[in-house]
Amino acid sequence: MTISRLDAAVITRQTFAASLFDTMATATAESGGPGVTRESYSPRETLAHDLIAKTGAALGLEVAQDFAANTYVTLAGTDRSAAPVVIGSHLDSVQNGGNFDGYAGVVAGMVALAAMTDSRWRPTRDIRVMGIRAEESAWFGVSYIGSRSALGQLPNGALETATRADTGRTLADHMRDCGGDPDAIAANKIYLDPAHLHAYLELHIEQGPVLHNEKIPVGIVTGIRGNFRCPDAHVSGEYSHCGGVPRAYRRDAVMAASEFVSSLDALWTASEDNGQDMAVTVGKFFTDSDTHAMTKISGDVRFSLDVRTLDPTFLAELETQVIDLAADIAKRRDISFDLGSITHAQIGVIDPSIQAALTDGATVLDIPARAIASGAAHDAAAFAAAGVPTAMIFIRNDKGSHNPDEAMELDDFMQGTRILTRWLAQNT
Repeated sequence: MTISRLDAAVITRQTFAASLFDTMATATAESGGPGVTRESYSPRETLAHDLIAKTGAALGLEVAQDFAANTYVTLAGTDRSAAPVVIGSHLDSVQNGGNFDGYAGVVAGMVALAAMTDSRWRPTRDIRVMGIRAEESAWFGVSYIGSRSALGQLPNGALETATRADTGRTLADHMRDCGGDPDAIAANKIYLDPAHLHAYLELHIEQGPVLHNEKIPVGIVTGIRGNFRCPDAHVSGEYSHCGGVPRAYRRDAVMAASEFVSSLDALWTASEDNGQDMAVTVGKFFTDSDTHAMTKISGDVRFSLDVRTLDPTFLAELETQVIDLAADIAKRRDISFDLGSITHAQIGVIDPSIQAALTDGATVLDIPARAIASGAAHDAAAFAAAGVPTAMIFIRNDKGSHNPDEAMELDDFMQGTRILTRWLAQNT
């Protein structure tokens, strides 16, 4: 069996891929609204895992579940003691999300295993497709729950302190409902030993417009941006009459917060001019609707802040600059700046040898591809943080992500899956 014949077998599985996408879209469609909803640790997320498990069983592959109720479909290698390769992504979604976010990576792995089964390709080491639980932090306020649980990296206390946004019930309770064993996770049992994993690869739709705008079907990821976040920042000033208080005497929370945001935008521009990678997002920005009025100087503004970069040193510098900027504005404007609790996500380091091999694979297969940074977070970041050699493939996707209008083309998906399968054939 040659790699070229395996590649041909991948191409013949396009209908199989289309069926998996269509079945999932129908099964998890949002009732009375657009898009799909697969809440973390919910019956709909479990339905998605069941579909992957049944598909794996039908292909004659091994199917298993871990303590966090992640699903594994494994093509056994000739040396079962060799460190396995994991191909994975998440099966949950945001409310009214798109069908491709996360799920495309699991389907890509299933297509690769189906093509290998069709071709009677037997790898040396196990190849595991991992359907991952609870990647979306929107539900429990904690990122990478499924992958970090499997790797023994879930933050202490999260099982009991994290509650789902729509139910108020704990992560542990929801995990039990879905067949997981939170007690085993709390006891520090590890299902995937990071020291005994050969690699982790994840195919994912691009969640921005770069590949679409540049008319390139595939991106080879260079790194996953880390971040620091201020989920609940607060500026406190003083409410006053808009016409009766001169500028010098005002303690205007809106003006202070606006200066802060404008200064961050200027910092972003300067950073890009210097060739430094950076992204700043103020996702929430509002005054108190019970108190504000057109004729009032606002004394209260709340906002959120997300700052990202691929450079860990620069990320630390940016956090210091943000804190200093808030303190300076507070002093000059006689207001109070409270950035609240600052959270952090580590930068996901991509393995350079795997990245290079994926790039070479795209060239050999004559598939247009470009290097691209991942601005969004992914389970790949959790594997990289645990020390597992990690890489990602992006697929062109119009209309962004986390919305019902995700528009990945199946032909593009198959191109990315061909690159993934070629790497598996050469490295397993």
